[in-house]
Amino acid sequence: MKKLLWLFLLSGIAATAQKNLTIQEATFGQYQAYAPKSLVAPAWRPDSKTITYLDNNYQNLMARSEEGKWEETTLVTKAQLVSALKAQFPSDSFELQMFPYNYKWSDKNTLSLEVGGKNKSYLVLFDADKKEVKSAIAIPQDATQQVLSPNGKNAAWLNDNNIVITSNGKDINVTNDTDKGIVNGSDYVHRQEFGIDKGMWWSADSSKLLFYRKDETMVANYPLTNWDERIASTKDIKYPMAGMKSEEVTLVVYDIASGKSTTLKTEGPKEQFLTCVTWSPDSKKVYVGVLNREQNHLKLNKYDALTGNFEKTLFEEQATTYVEPLHDLTFVPGKNDQFLYRTEKDGYEQLYLYNTDGKLIKKLGFKDVVITDLLNFDKDAKNIFYIGTANNGLDRQLFKAELKSGKTTQITTVSGTHTAIVSTDGTLALDSFSNTTTPNDVSIITVKNNKTTSIFKADNPYTGKTELPKMELVTITSADGKTPLNGRIIYPANFDASKKYPTVVYVYGGPHAQLVANRWLGGASLFDYYLAQQGYVVFTMDNRGSDARGRDFEHIVHRNLGVNEMADQMKGVDFLKSKSFVDQDRIGVSGWSFGGFMTTSLMLDHGDVFKVGVAGGPVCDWKYYEVMYGERYMDMPQENPEGYAKTNVIDKAKQLKGRLLVIHGAQDNVVVQQHSMEFINACITAGKQVDYFLYPTHEHNVRGRDRIHLNQKIADYFDTYLKK
Repeated sequence: MKKLLWLFLLSGIAATAQKNLTIQEATFGQYQAYAPKSLVAPAWRPDSKTITYLDNNYQNLMARSEEGKWEETTLVTKAQLVSALKAQFPSDSFELQMFPYNYKWSDKNTLSLEVGGKNKSYLVLFDADKKEVKSAIAIPQDATQQVLSPNGKNAAWLNDNNIVITSNGKDINVTNDTDKGIVNGSDYVHRQEFGIDKGMWWSADSSKLLFYRKDETMVANYPLTNWDERIASTKDIKYPMAGMKSEEVTLVVYDIASGKSTTLKTEGPKEQFLTCVTWSPDSKKVYVGVLNREQNHLKLNKYDALTGNFEKTLFEEQATTYVEPLHDLTFVPGKNDQFLYRTEKDGYEQLYLYNTDGKLIKKLGFKDVVITDLLNFDKDAKNIFYIGTANNGLDRQLFKAELKSGKTTQITTVSGTHTAIVSTDGTLALDSFSNTTTPNDVSIITVKNNKTTSIFKADNPYTGKTELPKMELVTITSADGKTPLNGRIIYPANFDASKKYPTVVYVYGGPHAQLVANRWLGGASLFDYYLAQQGYVVFTMDNRGSDARGRDFEHIVHRNLGVNEMADQMKGVDFLKSKSFVDQDRIGVSGWSFGGFMTTSLMLDHGDVFKVGVAGGPVCDWKYYEVMYGERYMDMPQENPEGYAKTNVIDKAKQLKGRLLVIHGAQDNVVVQQHSMEFINACITAGKQVDYFLYPTHEHNVRGRDRIHLNQKIADYFDTYLKK
């Protein structure tokens, strides 16, 4: 009887035992099966105290309102939307897989939607109360970057490299360039640096379209080989390498009524950058940030939209390192002559209130807070809301700044990462909050008194399924002896401090990236936890040069990419070596893109420390990288030969000691394959063994199901050469 009871208990334990993550779960589970409960695509309904979002199955648009005591109701079903579309377009069919997740509110009752039919795509204005289509514009399904005018009557879209406007059921060919080297209206201008995410802008009155015209006919062709044909073919892309000829960009205004195109007279060198592109609220002026190719001198200029004439330089911004404009201007509602400008010129990216004569009215910066997301104004535009950093960049908090006085109030206070959106009248905020112990806590905040109404608190999605190893946030002093750096250590499963474990350092280290954060999982990917479950210590640290800590913290990289970053990473290694459970003879490193550059650099410069490395899409010589990013941080090769030589890993190939796996996408149009091929060739010349793996159909990263293959390859490489 006792034996039977023992067997029964054993079988019960086995049935409920938690398993380790599979490689598939480690790759996609963070965003699927193990994603904490959240509100999908939340948005405030204008001029109301109602929040909308998609249901868990993405089928319906849901709502919660203050009037309804925040109880969930269904606002619009997918079936209602499809029925209205069929009534409007009976000759087409609509088999929507989900309610359009990229919906926007145009006004209190009107949803702006992009919907695909069987024959056409549609830009739709939909009445959420009446459940009917107010207006819709049909465009070809292969149209790209479509933009609906504010009045909903015109749609601009791209037909390959040309712009078409659909208005009153007719198509207007705005441009007719047959040379593929002339690209109109694309967001891929200046290689999407400087915060560029669009290439066309409608004026507020919907009468004019402003767009980029990029001439890259003079830029060198770069070949990418397509391997999936009977005889491999070559696809040429335009790739302006550092120090070489770059693209020439202008801005054009098209007037629908006259059919006339006017080019803004952005005088100056042809190779300059046009950024911060913004219409005036009265549709008469265009504001442009004109940045020189050296990227150290910005002029914010005003142009007449009718004539294209230059009117005035409002102000200039210069730096001994670089100036990096990243945001359009934000005009103050009801005041056509005042706008907010974001810059880090005084040390931290913050807000400055200017008038259209270029006079600074008020600096709205607060302490060392870096603005990460600009939200909206309140009803009378007395205050502006934004998300900003706190806790040495680890946290994100909601702030409110009064425009007149500059007084700033921190609305959220609990340490962690707050992702908030504010109602259009500024009285309520939807706050989604997480930290290292909180998966997701969603609530409504009454801004006036900070009263909080809970919507839900997400359960830990790993409970009962898998046991995640312990994670801890740590602080390490940088190589300058004074700057605190944020780090994250994930301990091996079933951790025993008396044992010694192999360690993997996951690194990025470059500008505009932050890997360590006070949020769920500490900012780590689930793959990091997978490695820890396999018996590794997994360590990550944000060195100087990374994001969210201010200008001086980041600009330390100027003209010497990798140098100070490596010095800081080695301080992280000192921290690891101080731990008795870290096997100092089994330390590996891995990273992608800039992280691939860092991985290779660390393997070569510190081969006595790092025994194994996996470098994905690595920059190996910055002279092979593109103008916009490369020259910002390194200047031109002819201007900074010492800096380029110091950071060139190809010339250091002879220093390789440990096992290094280099991975690259054959179609990489960001870090072209030439980087790794030159490095491999240098290893061969130096008699150094190196491992190389190519993903023939992938660009700069490995996406889709092939990502599972990539993660398995990385894990296997460490298991083979580091774990044993």
